[in-house]
Amino acid sequence: MPYVETYYRPGAAADVRRPPLSGALAADVCIVGGGLAGLSAALELARRGRTVCLLEAERIAWGASGRNGGFVSPGYSASYSAIARRVGPDDARSLHRLSIEGAGAVSANLDALGVADADRVDGIFSTARYEATAELMARRDWLEREFDYAVEFRSRAQMQAELASPRYYQGLYNPHGFHFHPLNYARALAREIERLGGAVFEASPAVALEQAGAVRVVVTPGGRVRARDVVIACGGYTGSLAPALRRSYLPIATYVMLTRPDKALIGAAIRTTAAIGDGRRAGDYYRLVDGGARILWGGKITTRTSEPRRLAALMRRTMVSTYPQLADLEVDMAWSGLMAYARHLMPQIAQLDEGLWCCTAFGGHGLNTTAIGGQVLAEAITGESDRYRLFAPFGLVWNGGGAGRAAAQGAYWAMQAMDAVREWRILR
Repeated sequence: MPYVETYYRPGAAADVRRPPLSGALAADVCIVGGGLAGLSAALELARRGRTVCLLEAERIAWGASGRNGGFVSPGYSASYSAIARRVGPDDARSLHRLSIEGAGAVSANLDALGVADADRVDGIFSTARYEATAELMARRDWLEREFDYAVEFRSRAQMQAELASPRYYQGLYNPHGFHFHPLNYARALAREIERLGGAVFEASPAVALEQAGAVRVVVTPGGRVRARDVVIACGGYTGSLAPALRRSYLPIATYVMLTRPDKALIGAAIRTTAAIGDGRRAGDYYRLVDGGARILWGGKITTRTSEPRRLAALMRRTMVSTYPQLADLEVDMAWSGLMAYARHLMPQIAQLDEGLWCCTAFGGHGLNTTAIGGQVLAEAITGESDRYRLFAPFGLVWNGGGAGRAAAQGAYWAMQAMDAVREWRILR
């Protein structure tokens, strides 16, 4: 799959190509995977004075880390109720606070590193496509009561003033959430790692992991890295480096499209700079980019890891069903990237063995959770804290192989069907 260089900002392609690893290198920690999880872990370790070496098989943020919708807000792919059932109310609250902390870490990095080309815009709407006043008000009150996290309820009339779509009813507006260009953010993290003395290599797939006394050796086609600690952070592209890890996640394809520019037409339909996502599991998410001239639209996930031939047409049909007035708006480009989902829908942040760690499976909610995952692993490796253990109850659950993939796809289709039936009843 070609790397989406220009994405939605012409300057996105203007980034240095880093060389592949050549020869032998020693570091305190070797990070395998140059997505946001690996970059976050490497940066946090470099800030703590550790020497780090990061190996990326393709280019920085080549997978879903650089091709996603760019929404930054708290939470996980798993629902809060599912988390609480697994770990109990106290640890569920602690995990949610970590997710809030992760979103704050991204914001702090943007400020500290001055990432102007990340194009940050504040505000995210979570919308309902059915009558949900009581449900949304209860969630608003719960967030403020439990976490001192204030979001704002919007009535249907208020939502219609912002989003001229017959599909939407009520919504919650999160003023603390924001959206941005994730690829340019990831590249800024890589530059900061290098500024702090870390080594970042592209075109350097890890093909073997060996033990050499008290250290591990990560082998690439062109070199070797000796390190006391190794972090595997490859997401949906994890290979056979750690078989137990590979068997514990499902590679899921996510799809995104970018429209052609038409600021007047788009502005008549979408009258907010906030990002928009709906509350369906099989939902859509989108936002305006290039100063409101284009729409970046994401949605649809499948276990089919190859890119559908009619991807752009499929995505455009979804957009027009939401905003019929955009029927003449054409698609400029569409692309996909692989995410990693565990069956329990929670991140896999763990110690696999002495000196071997994983930070993966963020399940489509990775912009905040990769940040906190990298931080808690850095804290664990440096002996600063054991907060990573909050994720231990979820573990490396077998993905079910081919049957698991089929079951995941079937569950997704079932959720789509339930969403469709609910909307059909409303529109009758």
